[in-house]
Amino acid sequence: MMPFNRSLGLAGAACALIAMLLVSGLYPYDRPTWLLEVFPVMVALPLLWVTYRRFPLTTLLYVCIFVHALVLIGGGAYTYARVPLGFAIADLLDLSRNPYDKIGHFMQGFVPALAAREILIRGAWVRGRRMLAFIVVCIALAISASYELIEWWTALAMGQGADAFLGTQGDPWDTQSDMFFALIGAVSALGFFAGIHDRQLAGLIGDAQGSGGRE
Repeated sequence: MMPFNRSLGLAGAACALIAMLLVSGLYPYDRPTWLLEVFPVMVALPLLWVTYRRFPLTTLLYVCIFVHALVLIGGGAYTYARVPLGFAIADLLDLSRNPYDKIGHFMQGFVPALAAREILIRGAWVRGRRMLAFIVVCIALAISASYELIEWWTALAMGQGADAFLGTQGDPWDTQSDMFFALIGAVSALGFFAGIHDRQLAGLIGDAQGSGGRE
């Protein structure tokens, strides 16, 4: 078997995301909502491309970013309250509302937690694994809270037109449950993926040091 070419794989994933982004924007349910939901993908893709050589991320983090982007694109195309996958989950679990937005907020905690962990470890900004975990969860929750503020400001600016973007579906506790799912995502990332993340970070740091020594 031929060895996996990471750069080629990442380029293919980026092209796939761009294609899905374009398709999702052809006939979205609500174009302003689509733009608001997929805007993070539009920002992240060129940023990751520009920083790939100077500050490459672990494969684990790239994969998680890819999955998160898919969630955002799906929510943008249909609006979160109307994504077919959410209806299927609601039927399976006998839920009263489409839970797809909770998947989005879970990922909103999961992916930033891994990204923050990677940056803090590589920069040696935090000492001790317990303090690292605490800071990472705090960062993930801060990002979630900031997003809720953005939703609030958007609602004030757009009025009733922001209902599709907010995706509350009549739930008065939607903001609090969104942040709770982000917390679950952050804790899950640390609890289940810290080991593989550490191994990939060790390989990435070792490769960087070896490359620096050859220059």
